[in-house]
Amino acid sequence: MSPVTSSLRIALVSLHTSPGAEPGSGDAGGMNVVVRHQAEAMAALGHQVEILTRRSSPEMPTMRRLSPGVTLRYLDAGPLRSVPKGDHEGFIDEFRVRASSLGPWDVIHSHHWFSGMAMLPLARELGVPHVQSFHSIAADEATPLSDGERPESGGRMAGEAWLARESDLIVAISAAEADTVVQRLGGSMDRIVVVPPGVDGAMFHPLGAAVTPVAGANARGYAVVAGRLQPLKGLDLAIEALAAVPAGLRPELVIAGDASADYDGYIDELTRLAARHGIARQVRFVGPCNRVKLAGLMRGARVVLVPSHSETFGLVALEAAASGVPVIAQGTGGLREAVIDGDTGLLVESRDPQDWADALTAVLSDAALARRLSLAARRRAEEFDWPRSAAHLLEVYCTLLPVPVCA
Repeated sequence: MSPVTSSLRIALVSLHTSPGAEPGSGDAGGMNVVVRHQAEAMAALGHQVEILTRRSSPEMPTMRRLSPGVTLRYLDAGPLRSVPKGDHEGFIDEFRVRASSLGPWDVIHSHHWFSGMAMLPLARELGVPHVQSFHSIAADEATPLSDGERPESGGRMAGEAWLARESDLIVAISAAEADTVVQRLGGSMDRIVVVPPGVDGAMFHPLGAAVTPVAGANARGYAVVAGRLQPLKGLDLAIEALAAVPAGLRPELVIAGDASADYDGYIDELTRLAARHGIARQVRFVGPCNRVKLAGLMRGARVVLVPSHSETFGLVALEAAASGVPVIAQGTGGLREAVIDGDTGLLVESRDPQDWADALTAVLSDAALARRLSLAARRRAEEFDWPRSAAHLLEVYCTLLPVPVCA
C-alpha cells in the first residue's frame, strides 16, 4: 500500500490530448488510457485528482467529473478546434497562464513534453514538485524518418532535454523508455523511476475455450490492430503481412482506430495498399472503439498484431494478453517488456512482411501453440493492474513530499 497518510491534491497534465477522449480517436492513445486509469485508481485510494487538458471544441465544457475524486478541466489555449499535434507547441504559454488560476496542488505530473514545458515553470513558481512522463521522445535530426517518425519542431529535443534535467523526477513506463531518457536526453538514472501500467482484467478477459476457432475456409476468424492510425504504428506492415499469409489460412484484418489531424488521408493510403495486394475485402476499418467495444473485439480475435516502429511499452499488447489472445509484435523498445517472446507472444525482429506472415502462419496453423501463448499471456497480464500502478505512483510522489504527508 501507499505510504501516503493524508489526501493529496494531484494535477495530471495532458495538454494536447484529452484523457476523456476515446483511445484511437485523433491523438488519443495509450497515454490517455494510462493517465485516466491512474487518476481513477489514485482517487479510489482517497486522493483528489485534477486532469488538465486543452479545450479543442466550443461544445466542450470547462470541466466535468470523470469519476468520484477525478475532475477533468478543459483550458482555453489556442483555437477551439482540433489541430495537428505539432501545433500545440504554440499553445504552451497560454496554457500555463490558464493553469495558474487553478490549484492548489501538492504535486504536478506532466505527461508529454508540451505539458511539461507549460507546467514546470509554474511548479517552480508555486513551490511544488514537478514530475515528468514523456510517453514518446523525439528522435535526433539524423535519425531516418523512414521508421515512421515525423520531423519534429525545433523546440522539442531541447525542451525534452531541459525537462529531463530540471524536473524533480521522471516517471517512465518501461525500462526501455528510461534508457532512452538517459541515452537521448542526458537524464540521470537516479532521478528516473519506472512505473509499469495496468490493465483492467475484468474488462479485458478471455472469451473461453468453448469458442476456439477451428480450421476451415469459413472459420478463419480475424486479426486485430488497434491504435492511432499513423505511420509510426506500422499499419502498412500489418496489411502486407496479411497478404503474404496463405489464402486458405488468411484471417480478416480488423483495424480499430482513427487518423489524427496530422495524417488526413492515411486511411485512404492503407485502403489502396490493401487493394494493390488483392485483399481489400479482407481489411476492415471499424473506427475508434470505446474500452468495452475494444475488449470485445480483442477477445474474439485469433491474434493481435502490434507492428509499431516504436512503443514505450505497448499497452495494446498488454490488453490483448489480458484477453487471452496471442500477440505478434515488433521486437523493439517497451514491446520487449510487454511481450515475452515465445511465452506470451512472438516478437519479430525484422520489418520484412514475410517474416511477419511466417509468425502469423505459425499461430494460425498451430492450435496448441496458440493456446499455450494465450494461457501464458493471461497469467502474466494478471500481474498488472491499475490499483498497483497507482500505488506505485503515489510512492514516487511521496519521495518528493514532506514527512507529515508521507510517513
